[in-house]
Amino acid sequence: MTDSRLAAEAGHDLVDVVRDGVGNGVTAVQVREKYAPARVFLDTVLRIADVLPEPVTLVVNDRVDVFLAARAAGARVGGVHVGQQDLPPETVRELVGPDALLGLSAATENELRAAVESPALVDYVGVGTLRGTATKTDAPPPLGHAGMARVAGTCGLPVVAIGGVRQDDLPALRAAGVAGAAVASGLCSAPDVAAAARDLRTAWEAGA
Repeated sequence: MTDSRLAAEAGHDLVDVVRDGVGNGVTAVQVREKYAPARVFLDTVLRIADVLPEPVTLVVNDRVDVFLAARAAGARVGGVHVGQQDLPPETVRELVGPDALLGLSAATENELRAAVESPALVDYVGVGTLRGTATKTDAPPPLGHAGMARVAGTCGLPVVAIGGVRQDDLPALRAAGVAGAAVASGLCSAPDVAAAARDLRTAWEAGA
């Protein structure tokens, strides 16, 4: 996940962070700009889309309007990730169409059940938080490794671990059946983004 504030504090340009990340093992990019105006958010998505190689998926966080505008502009955007307080998944699916990737944040058993049973055909759930994190101020109580493994084993949808995920978490998360993990500060705040991405990839592969 991107965080332009963290990247700026570390002296990085966000597009350079993405370029170095995907060049060294990152396989998907979720553009998450909670406080950016729509036009700035759209410009960020367009600039990031320009540097992504074909296999890497770009997902827009929360803002369906920004996803639609980027797609209309010809950018290669893969989908949208929404939270429980955003537009309902059924509405999002109607807007983005059947081929776009649709992710949904879910933390409770009821939210997970609703995602699995949704007629919107949610493609994956972002589950967390794994532990407390400064980038999600409204996060639910941490699940920890045991809770994340339980969800991954019973959910019925691919699970992406979110919230405070660190490099040393990745082998155990993958071994527990988690399909992916979202990392923001571990890349955006890293002194050497390329090296951090390689280390994260190595740790993920260790759980195979």
